[in-house]
Amino acid sequence: MDSEANLAYLESLPELRPGETFVFDCNPGVPCFNRCCAELTLPLSPYDVLRLRRQLQMPSEEFVATFVRLHYHEDTGFPMPMLRMLQGPGEPCPFVSQAGCTVYEDRPGACRYYPLGRGASMGRDGVVERFYLVREDHCRGFDVGTARTPAEWYADQDLAGYNRSNDRYMRLMSLVRATGRPLELKLVNMAMLCLFQLDRFRELIGNMKLFDRVEAEDRRELVMGDSLAADEAALDFGMDWLELVVFGTCPTLERKPSPRQESPS
Repeated sequence: MDSEANLAYLESLPELRPGETFVFDCNPGVPCFNRCCAELTLPLSPYDVLRLRRQLQMPSEEFVATFVRLHYHEDTGFPMPMLRMLQGPGEPCPFVSQAGCTVYEDRPGACRYYPLGRGASMGRDGVVERFYLVREDHCRGFDVGTARTPAEWYADQDLAGYNRSNDRYMRLMSLVRATGRPLELKLVNMAMLCLFQLDRFRELIGNMKLFDRVEAEDRRELVMGDSLAADEAALDFGMDWLELVVFGTCPTLERKPSPRQESPS
């Protein structure tokens, strides 16, 4: 589902005010447990892929080949990985078991949001959020549960890191969308590398000596590390680098002046 179709779908749902509460819980005691983990059209954000790959300890190319159907946003050209459902009756999620989600601690953001939909757009003063309630006929999670506001639900589902990264990604796509034309193929491939293949992006950083080209020496050690924080830092750097390559400028990353640009001593 592209961004415009996704927004249209969300706006067809009941909207929740920021402080308004809803009642919902999902656990093995709910009769429909696991029913929502099948026949999904589930796009994976860069941060989703980061978390899943890290838990599964898989190289990016293997992860994509195994779990992804790769599509592209029509208006921007950005890669849009979709989670590949298993073939067979019900087309279940590849990560679901009878006991529940096998990657629960690193499950995708869309799974964490449910049953909320988050409509985010770039406003004059930053990201503007709207919240929608997704009620499916089979879902019994609304029958008994804890009353929470959208903010309380997001805190309970540990969505802060997902939202921060996804909002940064949304800003980057909105900048490209504003040009009125999608990325050319070379930049699409660069986007795939920087956003969804952090292991290969680190190889690129080393081979091209990127840190010798930009004013970001204080970021080098963390970006090239091996931890969740390092992967988050590498993704941030990848989005900054992609913006710098596409537009020639980025508010959080600057090129070093070439020797010919430096004034004589």
